[in-house]
Amino acid sequence: MDKRAPMSTMLRRILPFIILALFILAAMVLMATKEAPEQKAEEANLPIIEVAEVKQETLSLNLPSYGVVMPRHKTQLVAEVQGRLTSVSPNFVAGGVVKAGDQLAVIEPSDYQADLMQAEASLAQATAALNEEIARGEVAKTEFKGYDKGVPPELGLRIPQLKKEQANVKYAEAALARAKRNLERTVIRAPFDGIVKARGVDLGQYVTLGTKLGELYDTSVAEIRLPLANADLAYLESVDNPDTEVTLTASLAGREVVWTGDIVRSEGVIDEGNRMVYLVAEIPDPYLRKHKTQGQLPLKYGTFVNAIIKGRTEDGIVRLDRHLVREGKVPVVRSDNTLELRDVNVVRSDLNYAYIKGSLKTGERVSLTNTGTLSTGQMVKIRGEETPDSTRDSEAPADERLAQAGDK
Repeated sequence: MDKRAPMSTMLRRILPFIILALFILAAMVLMATKEAPEQKAEEANLPIIEVAEVKQETLSLNLPSYGVVMPRHKTQLVAEVQGRLTSVSPNFVAGGVVKAGDQLAVIEPSDYQADLMQAEASLAQATAALNEEIARGEVAKTEFKGYDKGVPPELGLRIPQLKKEQANVKYAEAALARAKRNLERTVIRAPFDGIVKARGVDLGQYVTLGTKLGELYDTSVAEIRLPLANADLAYLESVDNPDTEVTLTASLAGREVVWTGDIVRSEGVIDEGNRMVYLVAEIPDPYLRKHKTQGQLPLKYGTFVNAIIKGRTEDGIVRLDRHLVREGKVPVVRSDNTLELRDVNVVRSDLNYAYIKGSLKTGERVSLTNTGTLSTGQMVKIRGEETPDSTRDSEAPADERLAQAGDK
């Protein structure tokens, strides 16, 4: 029997263990001789935001509003006498500009001229009768001069007859004055400087008492009713006497035009429909009839305007874009670059801005970036500003080089 057979069988059995031991030994050698990887500081993934420094200011808490430009005075021209229209002025048309006293139309005056002549004749007749009665009274006084039975009777002295003739003269004078007025009323005149809104009659038309001839708008002063919420009245200098400035803007002829006026009164009641209080602003000479500069545009009636009413002046106000204030909080970045969601006192806000008092100091930084997912105390990085850690890392090699140079 061959002795090598058991030996080869044993070798085949232990060979895998020998190979495994060699691999383990090689692995231990590699692990003992490998170099440790370079250790790098783990950089924190900080949110990057933009900031702006705030500044306390002295501001007027202005109030926005809107309205439609209307005339302070407007009137319906009506016929005060009747007759046929014999003349109509070329300016008596819609849009026509007229001055106070301008003739707009004429009603046929012949009947009223005849009435005037008749009234003059009646007055002359009554005056003659009065003079005659005065003369008779003088004669009666002479006749009763030697009357020895006491005081002469009034009838004998013709005193009642004299009073009657005096009354007839007054009646005739009143009729003459009426006839003159009616004759004057045949000429329709503009009661003030204005613009014709509409005309309701035409040449040759017969008009009666009360017929509407047209509508006239005064051009000396324009008015605008400006609605405000009742709470906004607190931002005026005076609630009872809101005498303040107002700036009006409108788009005319393709450009933004600005006018300046004054708040002259409050209507003093709350509108039942919209629960608003109306202030009334006045703009003098809206059609620029008294003074006009080159390129200036008139403020036409019917124009829709936006208004900014000057409110009371407050000190220590910080003005921020309205979207930066969320639920009464403003994201403030502290000096150590940590975030603070600070409660602020918003005294007023409009469509664009929020006005804050007593909550922010001059020089403090607020975030312009949306911080909706961040919380108070969280570290942030300012855009364009290096973090303190990175600054130290960049400066370390230089410090070491200086130390080495000193050792040498």
